Amino acid sequence: MRTRTVISAIDLFCGTGGLSLGLKQGGVRVVAGIDNAASCAYPYEENIKAKFVRKSVREVTGDELKRLWGRSSVRLLAGCAPCQPFSSQRRGVDTSQEQSWPLLLEFGRLVRETTPDYVTMENVPRLQKSEVFEEFVSILRETGYQVAHSVLFGPDYGLPQRRRRLVLLAGRGTDVPIPSPTVDKDSYRTVSDAIQDLPPLSAGEHDPDDRLHFARNLTPLNLRRIQASEPGGTWKDWPEELLLECQKKTTGSTFKSFYGRMEWDKPSPTITTQSYNPGTGRFTHPEQDRTLTLREASRLQGFPDSFMFTKPGEPITFTNVGRLIGNAVPPVFGKAIARQIVAVEKEKRNQDNE
Repeated sequence: MRTRTVISAIDLFCGTGGLSLGLKQGGVRVVAGIDNAASCAYPYEENIKAKFVRKSVREVTGDELKRLWGRSSVRLLAGCAPCQPFSSQRRGVDTSQEQSWPLLLEFGRLVRETTPDYVTMENVPRLQKSEVFEEFVSILRETGYQVAHSVLFGPDYGLPQRRRRLVLLAGRGTDVPIPSPTVDKDSYRTVSDAIQDLPPLSAGEHDPDDRLHFARNLTPLNLRRIQASEPGGTWKDWPEELLLECQKKTTGSTFKSFYGRMEWDKPSPTITTQSYNPGTGRFTHPEQDRTLTLREASRLQGFPDSFMFTKPGEPITFTNVGRLIGNAVPPVFGKAIARQIVAVEKEKRNQDNE
């Protein structure tokens, strides 16, 4: 009787554990996550049930990773290096001196030092056109990996959010194709599917049964702005007395989605670390006159309600939990990646046994 091959993963730059959660959902065993942020330690270990190593990836050695993998026969090195230099939220910003650029090359260094069976990386789409990404791919190929990469659209994989992410898959001497979409366009999950069952709230109100379901207070002026916004509309629909100064300047530049309402029957826009702030994007509830709660943002990122972002009794703020949610990799991407790697490894084992 054949035993099932277990693929063991280490997650670099693991954050709160979104990628690791998806890998587990897709059939991969996650043994450890590495991140420099202390705030990620509790949610990672509590939800992923794996070791959290608080350390900069710059300081991690290949020997350390090998010890974490232990006697695992099939090894996966996964990660999402900090993407701020290439984020669409930072267009027009000079990123030539960004200190996080080399972190992707540290990922490449660890691949060379450990030569795992599989490698996967997830990041923002704009990274694909950068020199540092080309160098990372070259490192993989020179180390004996076959590399595939593409930009995936969240709704194609069951995410109720229009998030696009660059996904790279690499196998040492093995081709690992990019996962095909699992959801037809007509069946995309929507904002309604994700959050409409939650209790209604007014601005400043808390749900006594859910610590993450509370709405931010609004100034009287911002409340009027939200009340004047239609689902899918923009600030251009407002009367002039509600406009911000930057919106009155025809020569100025203002994102049209600021203070915009989401739409029930469509996936949400990309969730960010400040999805509770109406001035940073289309983060207003489709019909209630308020911004998103942390519970709503968490669901739109694909996290189950059982996921614990903070210790019981620990204060929850929009800033600390909003950062954990917005910086996370939606688990659906990790799940699709894991299923693909598991399928490739199973096929390889079957061929070896013929």
